[in-house]
Formats: sequence, structure tokens, C-alpha cells
Amino acid sequence: MEGTVAVVTGAARGVGRGIALVLGETGATVYVTDRESRDHRHSDLPGTVEDTAEQVEERGGHGVPVRVDHTDDRAVEALFQRVRDEHGGLDLLVANACDGNALPFGGGPFWTLPLVHWHNMIDIGVRSHLVSAWYAAPLLIERRGLAVLTGFTDPDAEVIAGHVFYDLAMTGVSRLAHSIAHDLRPHGVTALALAPGFTRTEAIMAAIGEDVPGGDSVEFPGRAVRALLEDPEVARHAGRTLPVADLAKEYGFQDVPTGRDRSR
Repeated sequence: MEGTVAVVTGAARGVGRGIALVLGETGATVYVTDRESRDHRHSDLPGTVEDTAEQVEERGGHGVPVRVDHTDDRAVEALFQRVRDEHGGLDLLVANACDGNALPFGGGPFWTLPLVHWHNMIDIGVRSHLVSAWYAAPLLIERRGLAVLTGFTDPDAEVIAGHVFYDLAMTGVSRLAHSIAHDLRPHGVTALALAPGFTRTEAIMAAIGEDVPGGDSVEFPGRAVRALLEDPEVARHAGRTLPVADLAKEYGFQDVPTGRDRSR
């Protein structure tokens, strides 16, 4: 995979950071995007695009930090124009930017939930996934690449997490992956949705406490992305929403030994 060019959005921390780190181990060039940078902080949680890019370098890859507000379409356009200018094409898009944990997360009747969840989960989430894919598509076509949209699935839940905005966002990501896969398939590009399980992200651990047992490291979804990227028959997954745990069984990879992110 050395020579692979990837864009991972929302990668200052969490699942995006874990995916970027695993890609770094392959020698890939990884454009790390987020609105969190050392000069522009929006959260007290640790993690910036520069931090992740440096960790990618430590793993053996080439990390390129790019501060992007993914609600700004012009900034997203500039990102992918830069990729085109520097590489001519794109092997992998991981659309991951979201702000679902910006507010304390708890389900309940829809009329009791703050409407700002719409902005955090749909605008900085489903819409940013679509916009990133929209600008990335011509570059992915150049290299017959792979588009991965991160989301979540729970087929047993009547309303995912008992939270109407989260349910809309996660269902929307799955449907978006299905729809863009239909359009990209004739051009040799595979698109799919990736569904991590309970993951020990910085935001989740800050909310519930580090002493809570269980959960996956942020690198576990990264190992799923790597397995998909290395699979010459990945097109069979086009349009599907794939739980990380199911992919671990299919491809035979495991989480990091401690169950925690090795970079922390």
C-alpha cells in the first residue's frame, strides 16, 4: 500500500485519528482534516490535525495536516483541489467528520432533545460526508479508489440509541453510502459505510469515565479500513453498511493488544 493517497476527515481525534494511524503503518500519504488545529481550538479534548499527522509520520507514513471546517464547502473544495494538484488522484476517502458528541448524549422523546443536535449530526455529519464524496469522486475515479463513510447500525433498535437525531444521521449515512455506491460502481469505485461498535474515543471517555470496562480502541476501525483497501474483491461490499466486528471475523484482524490506542 506504499504510495496510497488517502483523505481522512474528522481525524484530529477519535475514530478518524485511529484510521489515519493504521494507514500510516502502510506508508500511505494521509491528508488529516479537522477544524481542530493548534491555532484554532474548539474543544478542550486533546487532539489536533498536527498531532495526528505527526503520529502518522511516527508510524511510517506521510501525514499532511489540513485544517478544514467541513461545513464550509469552499474549504472542502480547496482540500480536494490540493490533492489533485499534488497527486492527480485519490485512492481512499474516509468521510468521518461529525460532531455527535458536542452535547451530552442521551436519548429521550424527540421534543425534549436540543435542536442543535441537527447541526452537529446532520450538517457536521451526513451533509459533510456527502460534500466530501462529491468533491472526491472525480479523484477516486482516476484511481478506481474506495470511499468509506463512517456511521453506525443497530438493526435491532426501533430508534438507534433512542435518539431521533442520531437515528436520522446514522440511517442517513447508510443510505448515502448505498446511493453513491450505485453511481460510482460503473466507474470502478467502491463506496460503503463502516459501522464501529462502542469505541473508546476521547469524547466518549470524557463523558462516561476512563474506568468503564470494554470497548474498542480507535485503531480497530482503522484495521477494518486497511483490510478493505487491501481486498482486491472489495467491490462485493459496495453499498453495504459493514460492522467492524463482522469485518474482523471475515478478514482475521484483531484490535490492538491492550484494547487501547497505542499512541496514548
